[in-house]
Amino acid sequence: MNKLSVSIAAALLTFAAGGAVAQTGAPNDAQIAAIVVAANNVDVDAGKLAESKAHDKEVKAFAKRMVTDHTGVNKQAVALVTKLKVTPEDNDTSKSLKEGGAQTISKLKGLKGAAFDKAYVDNEVTYHQTVLDAIDKTLLPNAKNPELKALIEKVRPAFDAHLQHAKQIQASLK
Repeated sequence: MNKLSVSIAAALLTFAAGGAVAQTGAPNDAQIAAIVVAANNVDVDAGKLAESKAHDKEVKAFAKRMVTDHTGVNKQAVALVTKLKVTPEDNDTSKSLKEGGAQTISKLKGLKGAAFDKAYVDNEVTYHQTVLDAIDKTLLPNAKNPELKALIEKVRPAFDAHLQHAKQIQASLK
C-alpha cells in the first residue's frame, strides 16, 4: 500500500476491526448512519478533486461516477434517517474517516499528472475494499433497524462494482 492510502485505510481498518467503537461496543444505528455519510462524503470529496486534476480520461470518468454514486447514497441515507427520525451520531469512526479523508485530499493536491492518477486510483482500490469489509463485518451485523440494514444491503453491490472498476483502471495505469 502506498503512503497516500495509509491514512484513510488506517481509519477504515480501525473501524472494520471495531477498534474505533470498542469503548461503547458495537455501533448503534445513529452511529452507523454517521459512518455511512462520512464514508460517502470522503469519496465524494476525493472524486471532485480527481475530476479537476486527473490526467487520464478513464480516471476522470471514474471520479465523476464516484461523485454521482456516493452523492446518491448519501441522499438515500439522509432521507431514511429523516424518515426514521434518527439523528446521525458523530463518533470516533466517523471523525476518523473525515480526518483521514482530509489528509488524503491534502496529499493528492500535491500530486500532478500520472502520479496523481495512480495515487487516486490506488486509494480508491484500498478504500472500497476496506469499506466492503466494514459493511460485511460491522455495519450489516450491527444495524438494528430493518430499513437501515436494507439500505446498506442495497448499496453494497455498488461498492463492489466500484472496487472492480478501480482495479481495472489500476491495472491499465501500470
